[in-house]
Amino acid sequence: MKDAPHTHHTPAGAVGSQDLAGHPGDVTLRSEGLPPWLEPVARAAATVQPHQLSRFLPPESGEGRQSAVLILFGHGPRGPELLLMERAGTLRSHAGQPSFPGGALDPEDGDPEGAGPLRAALREAREETGLDPAGVQLFGVLPRLYIPVSRFVVTPVLGWWREPSPVGVVDPAETARVFTVPVADLTAPANRVTALHPLGHTGPAFQVASTLIWGFTAGVIDRLLHHAGWEQPWDADRRVPLDPHA
Repeated sequence: MKDAPHTHHTPAGAVGSQDLAGHPGDVTLRSEGLPPWLEPVARAAATVQPHQLSRFLPPESGEGRQSAVLILFGHGPRGPELLLMERAGTLRSHAGQPSFPGGALDPEDGDPEGAGPLRAALREAREETGLDPAGVQLFGVLPRLYIPVSRFVVTPVLGWWREPSPVGVVDPAETARVFTVPVADLTAPANRVTALHPLGHTGPAFQVASTLIWGFTAGVIDRLLHHAGWEQPWDADRRVPLDPHA
């Protein structure tokens, strides 16, 4: 659980909880008023190209299930931090993996080509972590990416946790835990490794918060750190084998 002050108003550019109940509501992106330390992320989001984030891009055929994740930056006791969760071990896809809050778009989220991913990211974050969307300012969207194993076409939505709210596990069948990770831990070279999948695939990973962050989530974090200018030199030859069932 994350302790934070309780607030009751909706900042401009954010969407209130009442807007997510059953109709699209008004949700927008706004970069004004961000803390200075977050401005490099906003600039990167505005200029980064899809191939600079991942080699896994949505199929040109348009196949895949539209989804969104919320990459939520807050400010904690140790400075900037990210909100993450660990998926329940009983889920059919990506079981037990640390991830951003998120999931597939629902019809009520609206147009996948418009504000649908923004609404989906906030709705899923509320359903999975108890987050109050009223305290979130959405400020950017990254290019759509693709997760081949689950065939999700993912829109990463960037948010500033302007007015934090308590968060925690809402449904143990979906979420094992909810936690924050200081950006300082993610950039620390000692916490960075290369994950080695049993099938031979490799990718960036982070040994933080008593877990190993790898896969899609780690890949996005890695590229965000790089393009925001926060990355520190680290030893990519340090390899950690993943569980054979990963």
